[in-house]
Amino acid sequence: MDDIDPSFEINQDPEVTKYTNDGGVKTYQQVYDAIKNNVLGDYQTHGYGRFAVEHKRDKRFIGFSGLKNMEEWNAVDLGYRFHPDYWGQGLATESGVASLEFGFQTLGLKEISGFVLPEHAASSNVLKKLGMEYRDDLIEDGLEVHRYSIFNPELT
Repeated sequence: MDDIDPSFEINQDPEVTKYTNDGGVKTYQQVYDAIKNNVLGDYQTHGYGRFAVEHKRDKRFIGFSGLKNMEEWNAVDLGYRFHPDYWGQGLATESGVASLEFGFQTLGLKEISGFVLPEHAASSNVLKKLGMEYRDDLIEDGLEVHRYSIFNPELT
C-alpha cells in the first residue's frame, strides 16, 4: 500500500497507459482499490501476483512486473508497467526473466502467457526476447489482443 502515490503518478501518464487497454486510472481511489483488491487479492486467492519494482540504484518505485491469474482466459499473464523515465533500459526483460523463473521453478506452472495489443511492438519484442511465441488472438473489450506463450521446459 506504500506504492499508491507513485503508482497513481505512473498511471496518469498517457504514454504509459496507451497500450494497457484499461485507460489508466482516473482517481487516487482507483489505484488504492486496484492495489488492495487486485494485487493483494491475487496473493490471497492464488498465492502470487504482480511485484512492485524498485530501481536498484535509487530505490524508487518505478512500476510493477509479475504474474497474474487470468481466469477468464484460463491463463497466467506476465505483465509489466514502468515509469517512462526507466523505459529502454531492459527492465521489462530483466523482470520478465525473474517472473518466468518464479512461475516455472517456484510455482510449477505449465505455461505463462503475455497479452499485448498488436500495435505495441516494443512489448511484443520483450515477450519474444523472453522466449515466448505467438499463440493466438483474443478479443478483450472489443479489441484484438495477441497472446504469446512459453511452456515450462521442465514439464514438456
